[in-house]
Amino acid sequence: MGHACTRQDFPRRPPRREHPVTAVVGVVAILVAILLISWVRIAVRGTEDFEVFAEPGPAASHTVPAENEAASSRWATGFSH
Repeated sequence: MGHACTRQDFPRRPPRREHPVTAVVGVVAILVAILLISWVRIAVRGTEDFEVFAEPGPAASHTVPAENEAASSRWATGFSH
């Protein structure tokens, strides 16, 4: 006669949990990548566009000319021409 499978029939596998050091190293690597990308962006383009956000100025106009609206929708859909 057969028997039901039990835990003794199968060898015990090691747990598949991630080591905490691996998790911390992964998070640190992501943060370092974000900082490096930001640093290179500032080195290449400068901070002029950040200064625009810092200056108080007139509120943005929500009326968009038709040609800009067509161009923005064309780029938003992925078509460049």
